[in-house]
Amino acid sequence: MIAKKNIFTILHAKFLSEHTREKGEALVVRIAVISFIIHLLLIALAELGILNMGDASGMLKNPIIAIYTPFSFILIYEVYLLVYYLPRSITRYIGKQYEIITLIVIRRIFKDLSKLEFTPDWFFVKNDLQFTYDIAAVLVLFFLILVFYRLNPKKVIEEGEVRPPSPEMAKFIETKKAIATCLVPIFVVLAAYNFGRWTYENILFGNSVVGTIKDTNKIFFDEFFTVLILIDVLLLLISFLHTDEFNKVIRNSSFIISTILIKLSFSIEGGLNAILTVVAVLIGVIVVAIHNQYDKLRQ
Repeated sequence: MIAKKNIFTILHAKFLSEHTREKGEALVVRIAVISFIIHLLLIALAELGILNMGDASGMLKNPIIAIYTPFSFILIYEVYLLVYYLPRSITRYIGKQYEIITLIVIRRIFKDLSKLEFTPDWFFVKNDLQFTYDIAAVLVLFFLILVFYRLNPKKVIEEGEVRPPSPEMAKFIETKKAIATCLVPIFVVLAAYNFGRWTYENILFGNSVVGTIKDTNKIFFDEFFTVLILIDVLLLLISFLHTDEFNKVIRNSSFIISTILIKLSFSIEGGLNAILTVVAVLIGVIVVAIHNQYDKLRQ
């Protein structure tokens, strides 16, 4: 058991340290810039007829769509940050989930900009209506995330860093470090598989992945939130060993419900997609507000 702990400690220090995070951030920025330029070049070559590639998903139709590619790498880095904060703060960890789904909606806006028709029948055209839903959802989500973090001041968000944890909490943090360390290769494999599959089916051979995955926004993140649900349930069960406080059990259970709703939002389109996403984050905000009031009453 001690050997396993040492292995997880070493791997955590290697992959999830602050130094690694800073190096990863610089690397992702470079990759995002390079990928943006490459995507623009591919669009230009496709427009000139120099390059003939399958494009059933419409990724080579408009230069604006090129913004979608660097945003995808930024989202992958946000996934890394989510894993990075998992052992450090449950609030930051959940907040990162909300930030990721918001960025996914923003990325979808960039992809769908080229589909806008700008007709007098704006609210009767599917693509124009989806754009409206997404813009409204981003504004509401941005506000809700602000409220979520305001309900969790820094001394609470970084509780483990502000004061030394109790022996039981220290064990819980070590367990979360082990879970976070295991998540790194899982998400790397998921990202590599989905990117390789999309490239193979959608670009190299022109057999669009849309046949099995309708929306490119679902690639990787559909499975990603499935894994998060399982991890959230696991963390909830482990937390019972360290606390049986009713308000904390309800808070952590509600976070699982919130993640499940985010996952379900990938299976629907239109206004219901935006509503479900907003409701998922709203549940987290309301539960944290009630949780804080519950704590005050018990003091």
